[in-house]
Amino acid sequence: MKWVLYIFSFLLSFQTAFSQSQKVFVLNADCAIHPACADYIHSGVEKAKKENAECLIVRLNTPGGLLTSTRQIVKDFLESPIPIVVYVSPSGSQSASAGVFITMAANIAAMAPGTNIGAAHPVSLQGAQDSVMMGKATNDAAAFIRTISEKRKRNVQWAEDAVLKSVSITEREALEKNVIDLIAKDIAELLEKINGKQVETSQGMKIINTKNAKVIYIEMTLAERILSILSDPNFAYILLMLGIYGLFFELYNPGAILPGVIGGICLILAFYSLSTLPVNYAGLALIIFAVVLFILEIKVVSHGILSIGGIISLLLGSMMLIKEESVLEAMEISMSIIILIVVLTALFFLFAIAFAIKAQRKKPVTGSEGLVGETGIAYSSLKPKGEVKVHGEIWNAESIDGEIKRGEEIRVTKITNLKLFVKRIDKN
Repeated sequence: MKWVLYIFSFLLSFQTAFSQSQKVFVLNADCAIHPACADYIHSGVEKAKKENAECLIVRLNTPGGLLTSTRQIVKDFLESPIPIVVYVSPSGSQSASAGVFITMAANIAAMAPGTNIGAAHPVSLQGAQDSVMMGKATNDAAAFIRTISEKRKRNVQWAEDAVLKSVSITEREALEKNVIDLIAKDIAELLEKINGKQVETSQGMKIINTKNAKVIYIEMTLAERILSILSDPNFAYILLMLGIYGLFFELYNPGAILPGVIGGICLILAFYSLSTLPVNYAGLALIIFAVVLFILEIKVVSHGILSIGGIISLLLGSMMLIKEESVLEAMEISMSIIILIVVLTALFFLFAIAFAIKAQRKKPVTGSEGLVGETGIAYSSLKPKGEVKVHGEIWNAESIDGEIKRGEEIRVTKITNLKLFVKRIDKN
C-alpha cells in the first residue's frame, strides 16, 4: 500500500513542478508603432521562443504608426512558434490604424472593457499623395489586412472596411463581429480564459496551458526607451531646433566648440527621429529659411522686416513639419510647443538684433574717438591754436569758435591727427 502512496506523491509533485515551470511573457506596447516599438516586440518574441514560453501577451494601446514597422511586427507574429496574444488594455485604450493589423495578426485577440479598435485607413508619409498613389496605398493595405484576417479566420469584411472606410467599433461589437476572440478585464482573467485553447502556430497546432503559469513582464531596455523617446515628434522638433541653433552659434563664434558639438549631436538625433515620422519637407525648408532670415537681420539693417518674415516662416514651417492630415495622433507636434519655440526664438533674435544695433550706435569710449563730445578747459589762449586740457591730459587744439581765453570751458567737436577741434561752451 505504501508504494502506491509513493507513486501518487511522485506524480503529484511532478505535475506541480511541470505546471509551475510554464512561463507567460507580457509586453507593454503603450506607444505609437515605430521602429523602436517594433524592435521591442521582436526581442520579446525571440525571448519567448528561447524560453519556450506557453504564450506571449502583448498589451497594446496605440493610436497607430508606420506601415514598415507594422509589417515587421505582423511578420514576427505569423512566423512565431509561440502563441501570440494581443490584449488591448487597460480600459480606455485603443488599437487604431496600425494597431488593427497587429491585433488581427495575433493567434488570440482580446480586449478589455471600455476599449475600441478600428480606423485603419493608410496615411501618406511624404506629404499629400495624389489620388492614384493613395488608391494604390489603400488597396495594398486592404490586401494586407485581408491576408491576415483569412490566416487567423477572423471577419475579413470588417477588416477590409477598417482600411477602406476607417470604421471603428467597441470591444463588445468586436466580439460579436468575430474581430476578437474574447473580452477580459485583466491579465488574470485573460490567462484563465485562454487556458486550454488550441491555436495554430508556425510549427503546427498547440494547446495553451496557462494554469499556474509564471507571468514574466518584459520592460523596454534603456536603449529601446531612448529610441522610443527619440521617435516622439515633439522631441524630434526640439532636437531639430537645438541642432540648428547650436551650429549657428558655432559658425557665428568660431572656436566656441561646445555649441557646435551639442548642435551636431542634436541634429543627428533629430534626423533619426524625423526618418521615422511623416515629415513634410516644405515645412523643414521653411524652418531653415527662417533661421537664414534671422541671421541676415543681424547683418543687414531691414528695420525688422527680415525678423517678421523669419517669425512667420518659422511658425508655418513648424506647423507643416508633420503633415496635418495624419490621423496618427502620436505623430503630431503639440501646438503649445510650437508656439513656445517660436516665441523664444523670436525674443532671442530680436534681443540679439537690438543689442547689435545698440553696439553700432554706441559712442566709442576708448581711444582718441572717445574724446569727441567731451568737455575740458583751455590750457592756454586759443588764437585760434593753443592747448586744452581734457581728461587730465594736455592736447594741441584749434578753436572753431573764434578766440578762446585761457581757463574757459570747451567741448571737443572732432579730432584729426591727434589734434582736437574745440568750441567754447556757452553758459548762457
